[in-house]
Amino acid sequence: MSYRDLSKVLIANRGEIACRVIRTCRKLGIETVAVFSDADRHAMHVKQADEAFHIGPPPAAESYLDMHRILDVAARTGTSGIHPGYGFLSENEHFAAACAANDVTFIGPPVPAIQAMGSKSTSKAIMIDANVPVTPGYHGNNQDPEALKAEAERIKYPVLIKATLGGGGKGMRLVERPEDFLDALDACKREALKGFGDDTVLLERFVQRPRHVEFQIFGDHHGNAVHLAERDCSVQRRHQKVLEEAPAPGLPHDVRQSMGEAAVAAAKAVGYVGAGTVEFLVDTTTNEFFFCEMNTRLQVEHPVTEMITGLDLVEWQLQVAAGGKLPIVEQAEIDDRLSGHAIEARVYAENPGTGFLPATGNLRKLREPPADAFGDSTVRVDTGVAEGDNVTMFYDPMISKLIVHSKDRATALRDLNLALRSYQVAGVPTNLSFLERCASHPAFMEGGISTSFLDDHGEALVKEADLSPTPPSAVAVAAAAMVLNRNEASRRGLNLPGGAWGQIGASWRAFDSAQGVAETFAIETDGGGSTVDVEVRHHSDGTFTITVPSEDEATTQHVEATFKTTAEGTTMEVVLDKMHRFDVDVSIEETQTETSVHLFAHNATDTGLGPRHVYNVVAPKATFQGASDVSSAPLIKAVMPGKIVRVLVEVGDVVEADQPLVILEAMKMEHVIKANGPGCVSAVSFAEGEIVADGAILVELEVADEVELAA
Repeated sequence: MSYRDLSKVLIANRGEIACRVIRTCRKLGIETVAVFSDADRHAMHVKQADEAFHIGPPPAAESYLDMHRILDVAARTGTSGIHPGYGFLSENEHFAAACAANDVTFIGPPVPAIQAMGSKSTSKAIMIDANVPVTPGYHGNNQDPEALKAEAERIKYPVLIKATLGGGGKGMRLVERPEDFLDALDACKREALKGFGDDTVLLERFVQRPRHVEFQIFGDHHGNAVHLAERDCSVQRRHQKVLEEAPAPGLPHDVRQSMGEAAVAAAKAVGYVGAGTVEFLVDTTTNEFFFCEMNTRLQVEHPVTEMITGLDLVEWQLQVAAGGKLPIVEQAEIDDRLSGHAIEARVYAENPGTGFLPATGNLRKLREPPADAFGDSTVRVDTGVAEGDNVTMFYDPMISKLIVHSKDRATALRDLNLALRSYQVAGVPTNLSFLERCASHPAFMEGGISTSFLDDHGEALVKEADLSPTPPSAVAVAAAAMVLNRNEASRRGLNLPGGAWGQIGASWRAFDSAQGVAETFAIETDGGGSTVDVEVRHHSDGTFTITVPSEDEATTQHVEATFKTTAEGTTMEVVLDKMHRFDVDVSIEETQTETSVHLFAHNATDTGLGPRHVYNVVAPKATFQGASDVSSAPLIKAVMPGKIVRVLVEVGDVVEADQPLVILEAMKMEHVIKANGPGCVSAVSFAEGEIVADGAILVELEVADEVELAA
């Protein structure tokens, strides 16, 4: 193997993985070239790279998946290597082959390995020949729906339908009953064709309640192959990983050793070169393990491996791609390097309370955990966004990856929760509180959970936030922040954008601070759990007396509060009941119809306030003059911005409760919009292929007796 020049590398990706690759290249003195779509013109990876080039409009198919445009940039810039990151073109053998044809080094495995492992059916056959255990299933070429259904009967339900070229949970369906098979097959094939250009599927018996344990493997052009220990990725939602950790807690030593040997055997069976991951399902009762698939790229969760080994996996990728040997070729030497425990949490712009629907919007405030505030633990944040950036409908809504490494699992878990609570995000809903509750759950803390963890506990973990009452002190402080913000705006002669203050109408009584006249308004507490009428009395000395009702009796608190605004944002200095002094970082969002206040309190736990944005209050929506009457017909609305994939009804159709009406594609996943009551379709607003905004009316229904339907 001759050595290749890698003095300039193009990253054919975006977001946090592009930034991650740039970081290592900069350390090694390698020049970097970024590519970007219209939506990413001002993105972090564009700013960090030495050069950046526009490659098309926001849809990935017209930019990040357009290999010809990417190779054209490589040619124009004299790029010597292309790092594909993960997702997009990272496991596309045609792109890898095109790189070779254009004399550009593809920083990834050879084309035959991608082809072999990219097909789940082919990979299973190779694993069988290599004596790697596989799950029972059907990996044949007959794709006739009835033939596949017959195979499912033979395998026995429940079965998994998997796109042979799929990954990341896309093109995959779990089927538990024969009568659901054909519909699931149709959806799986449609998603696979759209995402991977091939609708071929395989079937596997679904191993119930397994652990998901994967091994990081590396190979080079000199015949060396090793593994860099395992990761447990059993906390999954819809086959997307939520929490990942290394090493896998409670995995017996002999099982770990056998799995590592099987992973290396899998790599050698296909002449693997570069970074890859061999995924296994582990039976939680018997500790038997079965080959699941091999990902021929760097994984999202690779940082936990880096933390326990002290190795830079991107640096290894670059060294191997240049023709060098693995930096360490002896498995025993790698095993000796393993130290401590690392856990990664994926922070997303999504709303757990609405089924984890992805969210879009502007990151009005983004403060990440400080790296040096957690004692002996090492805290790392990998991100591709900054405060002020937009989370769009076109790409994955990840905000960042939080990785915590410590001497043992218990300490890592403790500091992971502390780090999660120190995040400050305003502008989009997030899964931060949900991640906290997952990482604090007794079953997860014990270790060794199965992939059924979120099936078993997910609903309760989401509802837990709704069941926790908002402390009156939080409502009082939020109310004070709202009034201070209004007064400050009035002082500066600013016009706030509407409803919350300018058009609140009868909800407000006359404001006269000199006389201490009270004003009363309704606020909606955390997550829309309840609405309370709060009385605020503003005294002449600038303090407030705020009364918050509760089920038992009203709570009245004396609040001293002042705003302090710096380049870092707005902080409110608070003294509660003349006893508790603390600071609260405040982010206030004004829209035409409401005002939202996000509170991030410091050292205020004795008052009931949490350290992060669990307290969000919203002023009531105003009634605007000239507003048109709302139709009495139930309106089925888009639950997020996206593309209409299929319209399943026509005007005049009679529909039943739970009947699918529209299939919406957003954030690389399909979402079925259903009716939750019977009715007759009176209007269909969009056709297949059209882009819709969040909240757009998709279907209108006429319902007897005014039965209300909602998407």
